[in-house]
Amino acid sequence: MGTFKIEGGHALSGEITPQGAKNEALQILCAVLLTSEKVTINNIPDIVDVNKLIALLEDLGVKIQKRGKGTYTFKADDVNLEYLQSDQFKQDGRGLRGSIMLVGPLLARFGKGYIPKPGGDKIGRRRLDTHFEGFINLGAKFRYNKEEHFYGVEAKKLKGTYMLLDEASVTGTANIVMAAVLAEGETTIYNAACEPYLQQLCKMLVRMGAKISGIGSNMLIIQGVDSLGGTEHTMLPDMIEIGSWIGLAAMTKSELTIKNVSWKDLGQIPTTFRKLGVTVEKKGDDIYIPCHKDGYEIQNYIDGSILTIADAPWPGLTPDILSIILVVASQARGEVLIHQKMFESRLFFVDKLIDMGAKIILCDPHRATVMGHDFKSSLKATTMTSPDIRAGVSLLIAALSAKGESTIHNIEQIDRGYENIDERLRAIGAKIVRV
Repeated sequence: MGTFKIEGGHALSGEITPQGAKNEALQILCAVLLTSEKVTINNIPDIVDVNKLIALLEDLGVKIQKRGKGTYTFKADDVNLEYLQSDQFKQDGRGLRGSIMLVGPLLARFGKGYIPKPGGDKIGRRRLDTHFEGFINLGAKFRYNKEEHFYGVEAKKLKGTYMLLDEASVTGTANIVMAAVLAEGETTIYNAACEPYLQQLCKMLVRMGAKISGIGSNMLIIQGVDSLGGTEHTMLPDMIEIGSWIGLAAMTKSELTIKNVSWKDLGQIPTTFRKLGVTVEKKGDDIYIPCHKDGYEIQNYIDGSILTIADAPWPGLTPDILSIILVVASQARGEVLIHQKMFESRLFFVDKLIDMGAKIILCDPHRATVMGHDFKSSLKATTMTSPDIRAGVSLLIAALSAKGESTIHNIEQIDRGYENIDERLRAIGAKIVRV
């Protein structure tokens, strides 16, 4: 188990460039299975979860070549479907949440898709019903082996239909879209997710020959085609990493420039930090965060009531950013209620922040009230363990702002979502070493 040793309390400075988007990469990589032609993908982040999926594709028989930093070509012209029934696949697929999105492309192109119950962050229930109900609506037969926790869907030919999703699941929408592009006839998906990463997937599929209208809305209409061709695609910068660096700058009173952030795809993130009193300036396509030497003050609502920050489907605030918002609020002037609606275990890491001296009341599994210190007392260094990707980075930000040396164990969780984070932080002045 890896460990970070962090000497906190130091201001950082300089520029940092966000990696390619993790959540987009997991969708886009699965889409290469939809064609036998070459697909080139740029700005792929070098992180554990993405590298696991690339290895899984290689085991499936996809020909993969690395062309340079973050650039790969994929050619799925000789897919080994027998691997899907192997014990090795049952083991490998279980270790990665994103592996569920292999099912849609496999079902669409080969008539069958299998997956073991996927793993991922321990942040509460993350059901797969939306995925499989979508496949069933398209005409697939579903089966589930309870003993091995192994799912399967099969169909000779998928047929387009109208469906109303029970939730605007991003991965569920992506999976159903990838199945529907090769289905016979027209598919309408209402209550579809419309996150920028899902829009990116749809735009890539259109370049491959798919017919999709309504991109960016919650109603997608897909005219099925017989086959798709190759294309080239470049990932967006990772909006959660961008939010992490905004939070880091505020908490450490640092002057930072975040490069090439794709402002139009950041949604509510800059606005939400501004509600906490953090100055977020737009400079071209960069974000400039000045040194907050006098701290930052939370805005109340117009009637004076306490600010509530909650997650919601796009264009609402992404749930992945709430852990970072909560940490930043711990040193603000004022109070805020954080409401994590989607995952009931994601706020449980606050006990570690309380140990560091933060004033937080965990109201229930979904809500926490934060009373900011206004930097009148700094957080205390401590030893802690990273429970998941986003909580791990939030604890890392807290440690970088705390006086003294902190230790974070189980940093493999952070590595799952952040590329060479210790090296990149050292480049802007952080005192962090990997043990």
